[in-house]
Amino acid sequence: MTRLRTTRHILLAVALLMFGAVLGVQFDSYLSADDALQQFEKLKRAFVVISGRYVEPVDAAEMTEEGVKGMVNSLDPHSSYIPSKQVRDTRDRYEGSFGGIGIRFEPGDTARVIAPISGGPSQKVGIMAGDRIVEIGDLSAIGLSGDEIQNRLKGKIGTSITVTIYRPLADKRLTFTIERDKIPLYSVNSAYLMDEQTGYIEIGRFSMSTHQEFLNKVDTLRKQGMERLVLDLRDNPGGVMQSAVRIGDEFLGEGMTIVRTKGRSPEMDTQYRGEEGGVFGKDPVIVLVNRRSASASEILAGALQDHDRALIVGRRTFGKALVQKQFELNDGSLLQMTVGRYYTPVGRLIQTPYEKGKRDAYYEEKSRSWRDAVYDVETYKESIPDSLTYRTDHGRTVFGGGGIMPDHVVAPDTSSLATFIRESQVDALFAREWFSQNEQELRSTWQSREDAFLSSYEVPKKAVDAFWTYTQKEDVLTLTTTPDSVNLGERIYRRSEADSVRTLVQSRLKGHLANTLYGSGVGRPILNKADPIVQRAATLWPSSRELAAYHTTSASSSRNEE
Repeated sequence: MTRLRTTRHILLAVALLMFGAVLGVQFDSYLSADDALQQFEKLKRAFVVISGRYVEPVDAAEMTEEGVKGMVNSLDPHSSYIPSKQVRDTRDRYEGSFGGIGIRFEPGDTARVIAPISGGPSQKVGIMAGDRIVEIGDLSAIGLSGDEIQNRLKGKIGTSITVTIYRPLADKRLTFTIERDKIPLYSVNSAYLMDEQTGYIEIGRFSMSTHQEFLNKVDTLRKQGMERLVLDLRDNPGGVMQSAVRIGDEFLGEGMTIVRTKGRSPEMDTQYRGEEGGVFGKDPVIVLVNRRSASASEILAGALQDHDRALIVGRRTFGKALVQKQFELNDGSLLQMTVGRYYTPVGRLIQTPYEKGKRDAYYEEKSRSWRDAVYDVETYKESIPDSLTYRTDHGRTVFGGGGIMPDHVVAPDTSSLATFIRESQVDALFAREWFSQNEQELRSTWQSREDAFLSSYEVPKKAVDAFWTYTQKEDVLTLTTTPDSVNLGERIYRRSEADSVRTLVQSRLKGHLANTLYGSGVGRPILNKADPIVQRAATLWPSSRELAAYHTTSASSSRNEE
């Protein structure tokens, strides 16, 4: 499709809006009547000319689809258009449930069941981790993509589907008839006691069920002796803002502002406040963040930082905090459009600045400023103007300008190879392949011995050697014996550096193998032992206790004054 045709499509899609209040808004509240009519008349004329005079017949649906995408691309970097076929999956992700058979699987030549979801339909009929899906209904499942498999397995709750699997350990095929049910999509990835008093909870995203999941995990850890908490929001892209607000309420006092919103229309000027305080009102808290913590994660981290309720540790967050609203179009597709912006309690704008329509430049600037905020922290702070410097309740300095700047920044490892392995997650990809090649041995030896695996299993040397072979075979990185005096190119590392990170690789491979054997999150304690951000956090409890003591006193004084 030529650039000229795409431009015409944009004009067409805009013109179509004049035939009804498609988005349910009144245009004359934002545009003068004369201006609106003049622009729409122009677009109407363009539509008529293209439809009647273009050299070939035009596909109105295709042109409209491209036109809507073009309009959205002219807005901020995070407004988006969701075609109707993707709307159901998007709603599933935010509502935290769908109708399916309850398995986590990994696609391949034959999809491998990673684990049946606890209490779900597949577990009830006897499907096991390691099973290979070979048929769904009366159709072969071999070679299907993950989306194709998911679409075949999902369906109306209460309906049944026949699934045939191959079980490698028994060397036989088995057929199950499974009744689809509502499947919970858990958002708390991991929760465990790091030591006698330190709890750890990792929230992978915010869905409608996250708040209750969090409460359940806190209750369990309390019973085990938890007196302080590490809340891990790293790699959490956000989700349902209300869930983040409700979790914030569990840490803050009644009436304390959690987040503010401001927008073009007066109804967007809102404050969300704590209602009662909650289950974690007094004990020390450390929150972990990184560059992939975004949106609702940043709202929660910013509120706890502004009110001196938690120490924030890690790396500057992504800087995406736009109030978005979904507008349904007539074919069931959606515009997910920015209608406001989020601000922390002291007034910091979380969203990174942007120019409309310049998405590439936006992400390039994000990458540059993130490097400055991690590798040269003091210079970065000095470059922030006074207008973007704020004070917390206790008078500590915090910074605006996009994202949440941690109280304690943990720079990447001095070994650039160690950083690359963590950031690229290439070790997780290899661990799946290694597991697939050695599945029968690993399952027969360790499947029923989780505690023994976690305490005594050692990743063999041949696995580490195979890992380096894999990274080069897949063109992920290159290892060389080039002398130290020679500068290396991108993703090229010396073999001596590979030798220096062998222990790290072994530890991370073991963690990923544990996740595959026993379920997502089981390997997190192993991965955390080799995690520099977690290890740095473990040294900061004295500072966290001071904040907790101040917050408790401040919240009590505030209530007394009221």
